[in-house]
Amino acid sequence: MSLRVLISGSTGFIGQNLIPYLQKHVTDLEVFVLVRQKKGLENEILWDELDTTTIENLTAVIHLAGLAHDTKNSLNDDAYFHVNYELTKQLYDWSVKNNATKFIYTSSVKAVADSVECVLEEEDNAAPVTAYGISKLKAEQYIQQSSTNSLTYYILRPCMVHGPGNKGNLNLLYKFVKKGLPYPLGAFDNNRSFLAIENFCYVVNELITRDIESGVYNLADDKAISTKELFSIISQVIGQKAKVWNIPKGVVATAASIGGLFKLPLNTERLDKLTENYVVSNKKIKQALHIDKLPVAVEDGITKTIFSFES
Repeated sequence: MSLRVLISGSTGFIGQNLIPYLQKHVTDLEVFVLVRQKKGLENEILWDELDTTTIENLTAVIHLAGLAHDTKNSLNDDAYFHVNYELTKQLYDWSVKNNATKFIYTSSVKAVADSVECVLEEEDNAAPVTAYGISKLKAEQYIQQSSTNSLTYYILRPCMVHGPGNKGNLNLLYKFVKKGLPYPLGAFDNNRSFLAIENFCYVVNELITRDIESGVYNLADDKAISTKELFSIISQVIGQKAKVWNIPKGVVATAASIGGLFKLPLNTERLDKLTENYVVSNKKIKQALHIDKLPVAVEDGITKTIFSFES
């Protein structure tokens, strides 16, 4: 019997990587995709027709679709709650009705905290402060409160996912390094967790093909790295010598304050983002999968991502 999965968000960055990964690693796989508008894809199901659609012998529902955090603050709160909560609720209820055996929900570490003092673990009290984080947490809570013995659920909380083709914050830092500019924040020591797209795909593959206990799982590469290390990796990939300036923190903070007043590239908000700590523990998911480490090391994943910007 084939392994049948329904995937929402199939055309997003994660979906475009996950589907070919599963097709490569899972034998006899049949994929259905849930879309908002017709795209001419194989086994395509429209959201508007979901409640009247039945899929027999459904193994897993992988819910990737969601409204991402809007750094420009152009979206209202209702949009987040409709997409991240209401649609998740609809899809989960449909999964129960269609006798799916597994439900995988892609949440976010921001459902717990926008900033982290120590190391973020699954047991930490959730205190999101943005509509994005609150809507994600509300969806998590609905899944947990509605759970049944017949449907195993996995709530995944990835940190920043990167990989070839992803035009996120790493691309901005890459462009900065490419210009030959020095990194002026060498006096700041910080550590941040990242997640290689291959590691995300690996975990999902394991969850749908093995008998793993329901639960909430953080997803992150095995090691956190500093912004300085990121700068050095990017410099090495593009063949430049890393230029790092150790300007005193007080001087940088003053410059950032002035930058905010005159709308310069370096302001206090951007300084905080570049120098903050956000370390995420992946111990629980590795224990559940009985592995010592994820397939892709953070340095290798970052290097692969940067190489994709060069091509």
